[in-house]
Amino acid sequence: MIIPPTWSLPEAIRTRLGTSTYGRQRAIVEEGHLLLVLHKPPGPDDAKREGVLFWRSPGGEWQCNRSGPGVGGVKRHVLAYAEVEAKLTADFEQATTLDQLFDLLAALTPLVRASRNQHAALQAAREAVKAEAALIELRDLAYEVERNLEVLLEDTRNAVGYRSAREAEEQARVSRAALHASHRLNTLAAWFLPITAIASLFSMNFAHGLNEHSPKLFWLVFAVGVGLGFGMKGWVVAKPPEDHPHNKA
Repeated sequence: MIIPPTWSLPEAIRTRLGTSTYGRQRAIVEEGHLLLVLHKPPGPDDAKREGVLFWRSPGGEWQCNRSGPGVGGVKRHVLAYAEVEAKLTADFEQATTLDQLFDLLAALTPLVRASRNQHAALQAAREAVKAEAALIELRDLAYEVERNLEVLLEDTRNAVGYRSAREAEEQARVSRAALHASHRLNTLAAWFLPITAIASLFSMNFAHGLNEHSPKLFWLVFAVGVGLGFGMKGWVVAKPPEDHPHNKA
């Protein structure tokens, strides 16, 4: 049983709770009794929520199934969310990588949802038990915590989008630089390939007789190689013809 045996709750409330599970966060009011079903701040990997029960008797006395008596237990419970929010805010200010921001998103998403449901439960309790003035402060505190967490979640999402765009831009810049370097390499290869091919051909050890002729023949061969190099360079750097609409079938 999740309800302490010493609690004198009406049967109408007992039947709305399970024997081993807390269910969603909510306020249950029956016969002047108020039972708050709240959740502790969830972690990013918590598959199951850890619940807490706060009971206010018709006489105004508060009890908790996990701590001592008094309405201060409810306030400490809400402030636990504020402490987590302060820690995550510090983590956000120190985050320098996308991985750190994604970890923040994973931690904030369930926390924002839980704080929103907590605020709704305290708002319902305030509307049902107007005689309890402490519920006003608790509701307002829960709203402040919820709002701060929502703002932090939005800031984190914006930071993820901004840094993702910056990294994509940097990757595009690196890709353009690599493409430009490859283009230069291809251009140099186009210039020197004919010359090196001709030089390799004439350096082979067979009798060709060109070494016995005038040096003009050497410069002629060199000029032909350079001309072929310029021709291949023009072919490498030339852009492919664009397709015109009237050429398409």
